[in-house]
Amino acid sequence: MPQIHLRAEAGDYAPVVLLPGDPGRAGRVAELFDGGRASSRCVNSHRGLFGYTGTWRGHPVSVQTTGMGTPSLSIVVEELVRLGATRLIRIGTCGGIGAGLRTGDLVIAQSAAPVDGATATYLHREPYAPTADFDLTRALVDAARASGLPHQVGQVATVDVFYNPDADYVTRWRSRGIIAFEMEAAALFYLAARARAAGADVRAACALTVSDVLGPDVTSEESYLPLSELEAATDRMIEIALEAGTAS
Repeated sequence: MPQIHLRAEAGDYAPVVLLPGDPGRAGRVAELFDGGRASSRCVNSHRGLFGYTGTWRGHPVSVQTTGMGTPSLSIVVEELVRLGATRLIRIGTCGGIGAGLRTGDLVIAQSAAPVDGATATYLHREPYAPTADFDLTRALVDAARASGLPHQVGQVATVDVFYNPDADYVTRWRSRGIIAFEMEAAALFYLAARARAAGADVRAACALTVSDVLGPDVTSEESYLPLSELEAATDRMIEIALEAGTAS
């Protein structure tokens, strides 16, 4: 039966679903499907959470908008799992803080520090390390290496506040080995692990384009990529995610 937010039926989504926060990026993914967006099927538009299903190089694949932040993503992922999705790949942007990261580079998240409220609520604030699926993450790494796109693999922090005012925010998290800030991965990794623990073959991974870099002498506003460059970089990320998601 249709879910409350995703007005789709079981079977409307492919097992492999790419998860952008931005509804515009969901449309861009659909344009890369075989035959373009015109040959894909819009399976959800309710609340602006656009979802499309089609094929890529003959493989069934879907894309579903999650919105910004873990509260919105959690709703979408819970409903996607109920509808039969099993391979979930977040494709988004991040603020890079790792040494050597540049705008336009790719970050592949191994795990995500749960600094957000939704994951904390799920966990009753108990200590936990939300971690990506190894095989799906390895497929992202293999695809990134084959493409030649500069990338780093490491731990990100999932946060709720984009414009954090703390003066030591970047240096504090960088000293812990965090390479980027983003806003959804921790809840995604947790929900996939919870479904797998309950017996479902649900796995999740995360690829992020570095849209801006943060440090003691640079802010997001100063380093944020121009739109045309950001779109080109995210297109490269989408290709890598499609390659990884359909590799098996």
